Amino acid sequence: MKLTAALVVVAVTLTGPPAWSQEHPKAEVSVDYSFLHFQAFDYESFGGKYEFGQAYNLNGGGGSFVYNFGPIIGLKAEFQGYASETRTVVVPPGNAFNPAGASVGVEGNIFTYMFGPQFGKRRGIFRPYGQALFGGAHSDVYSKAYSNLGFTQFGSAPSSNAFAMDFGAGLDIAVSPRFSIRPFEASYLYTRFNNHLSSENQNSTRFLAGVVFNMGIKPPLQLTVACSANQTSVFPGEPVTVTATVGSQDPKLGVVYSISGDGITGANNSATATVNTANLTPGQHTVKCDAKEGKPGKEGAKPWQVATQSTATFTVKEFEPPTISCSVNPTTIKPGDSATVTATAASPQNRPLTYTYSASAGNVTGAGASATYSSTGAPTGPVSITCNVADDKGHNASSNTSLTILAPPPPPQPHAQALCSINFENDKKRPMRVDNEAKACLDEVALDLQRQSDAREVLVGQSNAKEREAMEKQRKYAELHKKAKVDDFAGQRAVNTKDYLVKEKGIDPSRISVATSATDGQKVEDYLVPAGANFSSDVQGTTPVDETAVKPQERKPLPQRHHAHHGAAASK
Repeated sequence: MKLTAALVVVAVTLTGPPAWSQEHPKAEVSVDYSFLHFQAFDYESFGGKYEFGQAYNLNGGGGSFVYNFGPIIGLKAEFQGYASETRTVVVPPGNAFNPAGASVGVEGNIFTYMFGPQFGKRRGIFRPYGQALFGGAHSDVYSKAYSNLGFTQFGSAPSSNAFAMDFGAGLDIAVSPRFSIRPFEASYLYTRFNNHLSSENQNSTRFLAGVVFNMGIKPPLQLTVACSANQTSVFPGEPVTVTATVGSQDPKLGVVYSISGDGITGANNSATATVNTANLTPGQHTVKCDAKEGKPGKEGAKPWQVATQSTATFTVKEFEPPTISCSVNPTTIKPGDSATVTATAASPQNRPLTYTYSASAGNVTGAGASATYSSTGAPTGPVSITCNVADDKGHNASSNTSLTILAPPPPPQPHAQALCSINFENDKKRPMRVDNEAKACLDEVALDLQRQSDAREVLVGQSNAKEREAMEKQRKYAELHKKAKVDDFAGQRAVNTKDYLVKEKGIDPSRISVATSATDGQKVEDYLVPAGANFSSDVQGTTPVDETAVKPQERKPLPQRHHAHHGAAASK
């Protein structure tokens, strides 16, 4: 093991500091072999003349976990276990513990679990450290000695658990960013087992060696460089400034810049340089920015301290083409109307300009900065207008605008119209008969239907609470006597009214619908429904009448009465 560690040290030393030596691991996990000289029983005088006890040389191993708060201090948790070793313990005759004496084999083992700070160097190749750990230990050596030596008369067996602490130092040798070799760690181990046989304090030494796995190592900061030009398009003779900007730079180190390319002047290890475009040919040109960081004279010694191949481009132009914007006012017109088109153009070199116009529909007339759009013959909807400008060097520019030719507004949505109402309250004997007073209303309804041949009529009948109560009683009676009749007062009024319009006024019955509503009364409401109107949306809460069940009643006058004023009333 010592030879291997030495070879690793030599190899790493010869190859120079590795790239990862600048970063410390966030955590470390180690696996090790450990040797413990366990002073289980101190050599001391017993009864004035006897030496008592043995020390155990135990082999074992374990592991640890260290969380590093920085490159120096960390918190360590360590667990070590040591295999059993049997040693002979001799108690001569005549001692107070066992007058007969004894010579027995006592098996010794121990397991430790401790925690505490670890201080050390966590960067570079050689990483020395020291530690102070505190925790506990478990061993069966005292309980077995107590039993095997026959000391049971002294009370309960000694505890197998005790306080433990460790003070020591060691060395790690980094082989790679995530792997180190631990050639040695030496420490003093203190335990306090209350054993009744010797001193309660055990002073032991231990040695270990193993490997360490480093975790949470941040990669080194890679130097980056960005190259930019303050202008991307210039005419010959206009200067361009190129700037190199570094990123991920270590603030403790200096930077060396290198800017190269066509027409570069004034670089001289500066972050900026000027491009002389006076003698550059028209077209695109490229400049390159490089950077190195490091200590003076050693810039770029490490791979992450070099940034290259960042470029910026700019264009040298012969002439700049004209620019143009286009607008139209108003942006919405009616069919046949006109609008004004305005073009705003400019030439950076003040070259003479010529304007032309085009439209996706309609016509544009005019040759200057203002023209007129005519919508004559154009369909309704959006129209795209293009404004074009050209200079005397053949450079062109165009801009688009648009307007909308509005379609004629749609006709208004027709709705059902309430006409006159027919009252059935006057004729108490025939409350569902269309009387003579209803004629004026129905004559007007008939005229409306004749004037609007595509319209239809809806007659909505009503009934009062007393009629609805009688109707409900008839319905219940009908449920018991299958052939019983149920009077639909509201429906009958609407059907009788329709019958009058059909027979007396000659209205096509298909143009008349009948319905009922829950409104309390003895009326028929008349509604004229023009073509395209939706009666059910305009007048809600109506129920169609089944005309196969509700038949019209013949209009008959009341019989003559003896009294003249009664007879006059009956003739209505």
